[in-house]
Amino acid sequence: MNDLLLRALRAEPVERTPIWIMRQAGRYLPEYRAIRDKVSFRELCRDPGLATEVTLQPIDRLGVDGAILFSDILVPAEPMGFAVEFNPGPLIDNPVRSAADVERVRIPDPEETVPFVYETIRSVRAALDGRVPLIGFAGAPFTLAAYLVEGRGSKNFEHVKGMMYADPANLHRLLDKVTETTERYLAAQVRAGAQAVQLFDSWAGLLSRDSYREFALPYARRVLEHVRDAGAPRIYFALNSAHLLPAIRECGADAVGIDWRIGLDEASRMLDDRFVVQGNLDPCVLMSAPEAIAQRAREVLAQGAAAPGHVFNLGHGILPGTPVEHARVLVETVQGQQRAGR
Repeated sequence: MNDLLLRALRAEPVERTPIWIMRQAGRYLPEYRAIRDKVSFRELCRDPGLATEVTLQPIDRLGVDGAILFSDILVPAEPMGFAVEFNPGPLIDNPVRSAADVERVRIPDPEETVPFVYETIRSVRAALDGRVPLIGFAGAPFTLAAYLVEGRGSKNFEHVKGMMYADPANLHRLLDKVTETTERYLAAQVRAGAQAVQLFDSWAGLLSRDSYREFALPYARRVLEHVRDAGAPRIYFALNSAHLLPAIRECGADAVGIDWRIGLDEASRMLDDRFVVQGNLDPCVLMSAPEAIAQRAREVLAQGAAAPGHVFNLGHGILPGTPVEHARVLVETVQGQQRAGR
């Protein structure tokens, strides 16, 4: 049994730094593209057999130290009352724009409304048979709420930020509902067999530190505290959040994901050296020559040695055009290095 990832997330001594890659089951893999040629993204998320297959693909192809559930952060949105399509990004045709819209948002029982998520988890655990741990995940409340208000991805998220300034009480009511839904959704993943969980706060970096403390941090902390007693290590990843690290110290996670915009050593200092850090190679490095990939990976490992623990990852998701052999170079480089002590 390879439990290296779990031990690292608990800041226990490890012989080497474990590695997994955000979006490691995705379009850069030809075997993933072959499946997507036959089914839509939405269908793939809802088919436990196919979702299990693609979850396992990077384990077989790259030999990474953790599997992450193949799903999407908007899966809980449909049972909350939203019509979600992917074309190719998410589109919600009935977004929240008023108090009446918030009132209609439901707080569903996830095991009844999205049972395919939990069936996939059980299927993946059986197929892995202890080879590596399985990571479950959810979108953090602010990030999910941002999609529900905006209706799609956005550069500026002017609708949710407009609500934040013009009608903050309404946004807080929505965040309360999203938070309770996310608590239920993520806790059920652990019950189904997820051995670690990651909370993705993809849009937290849009916020100032004061706004983050009001509209993102307390709700993320509620979710992370809700699953604390389940025993699965908890990772919090907020993209583009170097300016938020002094506030992220209060998130309640076991590990904090760091993007490529700040070094792991500096980030750990800003977190008072209290957290395992995860990251943070720039995904674009994987477009360079193998020698450059290996050199940059060793630099990230050296920076991560300053933290109480380190899980190697990219600073965001792997890019669709990444050559598979370059991802293999990265994994082999990291797995060939001993973990340096603090």
